[in-house]
Amino acid sequence: MKKSIILGILLITMVSVLFAGGAKEKSGYVFGSDCTWPPLEFVDEKGDIVGFEIDLIAAMSERSGIPMSVRNVAWDGIFAGLANGAYDAVASGVTVLEERKATMDFTTPILEVTQSIIVNKGSGVLADEKALAGKVVGVQIGTTGNFAVEKIAGVTVKAYDEIGLAVEDLLNKNLDAVVADSIIAADFVLANDNYADKLNVIGTVAGEVEQISMAVKKGNAELLKILNDNIAALKADGTVAALKTKWNIL
Repeated sequence: MKKSIILGILLITMVSVLFAGGAKEKSGYVFGSDCTWPPLEFVDEKGDIVGFEIDLIAAMSERSGIPMSVRNVAWDGIFAGLANGAYDAVASGVTVLEERKATMDFTTPILEVTQSIIVNKGSGVLADEKALAGKVVGVQIGTTGNFAVEKIAGVTVKAYDEIGLAVEDLLNKNLDAVVADSIIAADFVLANDNYADKLNVIGTVAGEVEQISMAVKKGNAELLKILNDNIAALKADGTVAALKTKWNIL
């Protein structure tokens, strides 16, 4: 009798879990994104959220038939929101770090980047981290660029809520350089008419190549598999490559 009761409970539990998973797919998934990182995610002049990761999410949604949407959130609380269930995943140029793996799971990488040095045209060559000694360098707070610059001896670090604010301060000659992901740096210099004739990407801060992935709450194997399956398929059919070309990502 006890075995029958236990078996019945297990069957009910399994059906409940399967139903919950199916219901979630039907209602869709929400991605938290700090939309201040062109060309990955940003708000355009029409007020729409656009960018490489936004298009990738749309492509995954279309391919899978599962509704997927993006919520614009601030970077400094983005992982706390993931942990407390405010959204299901984070797509915001997230670097895969060992310390982050303790609290979240990552998809297969969608991009690889380095840390670039941006300067005003005509200001001289700052080829690597050694050249930053004695300089005032702007970064976005809490980013890999922030962490990298803080390790360089003799650098005065100025951290900003948004990388665009750091770039504006660079143009106003309040900074000697800005350090940002190579993707972001390329967008500000190569793909932005406001900056193309004013800025140069002129150097690189040494370090390992970063892998950029989407993050899900630790243990959310169902969503992780959905995302990984779609990323693999969209890489295989050329969609990811086409999106990289569209958004000037090398």
